[in-house]
Amino acid sequence: MTLVVLPGMGCSPRLWCSALPDVPVVHGTLDRPSIDGCVDALLDVLPPRFALAGLSLGGIVAMALVRRAPERVTRLALLATNARGPTPAQYEGWATARSGLAAGRRARDLQRDLLPLLLHDRTHDETALAMADDVGTAAFDRQLAAQATRIDERPGLADVRVPTLVLAGAQDRLCPPDRHEEIAALVPGARLEVVAGVGHLMPLEAPARVAEALGTWRAS
Repeated sequence: MTLVVLPGMGCSPRLWCSALPDVPVVHGTLDRPSIDGCVDALLDVLPPRFALAGLSLGGIVAMALVRRAPERVTRLALLATNARGPTPAQYEGWATARSGLAAGRRARDLQRDLLPLLLHDRTHDETALAMADDVGTAAFDRQLAAQATRIDERPGLADVRVPTLVLAGAQDRLCPPDRHEEIAALVPGARLEVVAGVGHLMPLEAPARVAEALGTWRAS
């Protein structure tokens, strides 16, 4: 069964390389300015049935996709993500970031601002910045626009009927473990795992632990 992986905002396929070095995967792209647009684009190009894993914004798109096309998804993994709708502070932050890009800031500049929230182990700073370079300013701007179209996905989680892994980093400052506890409580039969000493970009910081969790999930 095809495994589709979806990145977080400002992330490229480098995010998954260390955690899934020997696993054939399809790297989904999030480059439309709305969550529904991202889902539409993915459904147009992905196989009829696939396993789906998403981190952060990728997890949000994954929840929207399984809500809209549950017949396409065989299993679901949600990493470092949040099912809740945006807060006023988030809307303001995304608008400010987009204004910065319009004024000449680069994707790398915005990513640098976010590093304390993205990484607990700061030895991965340069990889995170390189991923922002991979994404580029135009796509980063579209991802910020997409963030502002998020909805509260919690009401639909009770309808998920596939094996589901919910994976959190204990030190994740963007999407803390309690957000994952909430998701796991709403998805029937979901398995929750919290990885100690790890921040938001788990596949960079703890690739072996993420590989183990995803391997067990794929075999379940």
